[in-house]
Amino acid sequence: MSVKAIRPDYHGDMKDSADHYRGQQLLYIGWDRHLMFAAPLCIPVPPEMPFGALQEAVLPGLYGQHPDFARIDWGRVEWLRGGQPFMPDPAASLAANGIGHKTSLRLRTPQLPGLAGAAF
Repeated sequence: MSVKAIRPDYHGDMKDSADHYRGQQLLYIGWDRHLMFAAPLCIPVPPEMPFGALQEAVLPGLYGQHPDFARIDWGRVEWLRGGQPFMPDPAASLAANGIGHKTSLRLRTPQLPGLAGAAF
């Protein structure tokens, strides 16, 4: 939601800008059709973290309790960044993969149906 200031010369400080996170950036991440987690999770991550580390070291801690997580075929995962499909480079950093502060990242696992009949 946009905000319109009463005075045209008003400029407020953004309280959730990247400079407030001590070298980290916020990443929103969601797993489509797997609603054991009802909403995307928001986590702090370093922009220099390789995308492969996100997949191998971070996601198991976030989604590992889901019964389908161990069955993910990572070669078939469809990734969306900001709602647009993209192919991440696992060796490149999050920043080099175009993942910045407050980016929305979603994964789809077509081999795992998740919530049957959901319109996602």
